[in-house]
Formats: sequence, structure tokens, C-alpha cells
Amino acid sequence: MRIGDMRRAVAALVVVAVVGGCTVQATDGDGKNRSPVRVELPGSASPTPRTTTAPPSSATPAKVLWSRGDTGRDIRELQARLRQVAWIFEGPTGTYDDATVEAVKGFQGKRGLPKTGETDSVTWQRLLRMTREPGKWELYLMGGQPADAPDARCMTGRVLCISKSSRTLRWMVDGRTLTTLPVRFGTEYTPTREGVFRVYWKSRDHYSTLYHSPMPYAMFFSGGQAVHYSTDFAARGYAGGSHGCVNVRDEAAISELFDEVRTGDKVVVHW
Repeated sequence: MRIGDMRRAVAALVVVAVVGGCTVQATDGDGKNRSPVRVELPGSASPTPRTTTAPPSSATPAKVLWSRGDTGRDIRELQARLRQVAWIFEGPTGTYDDATVEAVKGFQGKRGLPKTGETDSVTWQRLLRMTREPGKWELYLMGGQPADAPDARCMTGRVLCISKSSRTLRWMVDGRTLTTLPVRFGTEYTPTREGVFRVYWKSRDHYSTLYHSPMPYAMFFSGGQAVHYSTDFAARGYAGGSHGCVNVRDEAAISELFDEVRTGDKVVVHW
């Protein structure tokens, strides 16, 4: 058969298949269907199969934001958020210490992330989605906050200058700050009084018969209200409150302060 006749025969076959709405199939001698007939014209070349090459991976390691030894407000927020999901219980301290490393490792491992103990961008974003913005007193739950400027009434003499705004106590002599401590005040129903007072009584091993609790290193300045050490403040920080007294959580510091303060020294409680 000539090539021209062969092309016309194939064309006719294709027309029949299209009109019949089906694919042309051949059968074996027993009548069973085989694969569709493949017709190759002389001189035609088989198509070359297309291949695709995967693009090179563009994945890069997550950026490390903070790690052991870092300090500052960002570390406080990290620690406060880890407290919200019960991976850390100390602080916040503002220092990326061993406890923070272990807490980050635990958080990472629980969520299938590499347990590096470093806070990278992936770990941080996961933690952000699981927590809320911590408030100021969550960031400084156990103290460490900066003190605000002393009240003008604190600038002369020997003064326990106590700020409700920054929750700090300054021990000042002639306008010079010698010691600064975080302090805690009374609750809404038992507020700490504000104003200018004097230390009228000191009691190193005082015990409250009204509230049945110890009040060591007590320096009374207004009725039953005193500056004193509090084990509850040391344990829970600003999660609790006093019955009106000014609580100190650093026992060593208030022990030294107790020895410095004299009966008659001024006490200023201000906002």
C-alpha cells in the first residue's frame, strides 16, 4: 500500500471512531478487548516523555531569638507565657537561666519541635498562639520592677518611701536611696493606708493574733499596719495580697533593713 493510501485509511478509521463516540479497540481471537490500537505512520517519531525536576529546597533553619544567658523584658514575657501553659513556675526573672532552658525544651518536645532549649521563631510563634499578652504584674510577679521617682516628701531625713504605683520601697537617707525592694500591699477590702507616718514600734519576731500568722521584722507605722517579711509573698508573689501591711519577700534584705530603721523614722506611702 502506498503511503498516501495508508494515511487516507487511518483518517477514515478516526472519523468512524469519533462519530461512534468511542475509542477504537482491537480484540483477541477469543473476543476479549485488548489495549487501544496504536497507529504509527512511517517517519513519525515517538514523543519524548516530559520529566520535571524538583526545585532545590529553600527551607532554612528557624532563627534563634533568645537563648541561655540573655536578659531583659523579652525574656520576662517568654517566662510569663511559659507560666501560663504550666511549663515554668519560677519568676519571671528576666534571665534566660537553666529553668527556662528546661521549660523551653519541654514545650518544644510536647509539640514535635526540635528540643534545643533555645527559643527560635517557630517555637515563639507556637507559644504566642497558645497564650495571651501578660500584664505588667505577670511580668514582675516576683519583683524586679524598676522603682518610680521618690515622692517629694521622701527627700529629707530618714524615710521608708513606699510607692503603690511601682510597688517598691526605697530606704532613703537625706534624699539618697540606699536600698530598693519590691513590696506588696493590702487588697481591695483591706487597703494599705496612704500618707505620712512614723515608725512607732519594731517587733523582730512578731506574730499576729488577729490573723494568726507570723509577721517577722515588723515595723509598725499606722495602727496594726506594718512593713514586714511575708512567706506568702515570697512564695506567690503578686498573686496574693496582705491584710493592709506592706509585705517584703526578701528575708535577708528586710533583716538588714530592720537593723537600720529606728523608731521615729518617717514612712511615706504614696502613688
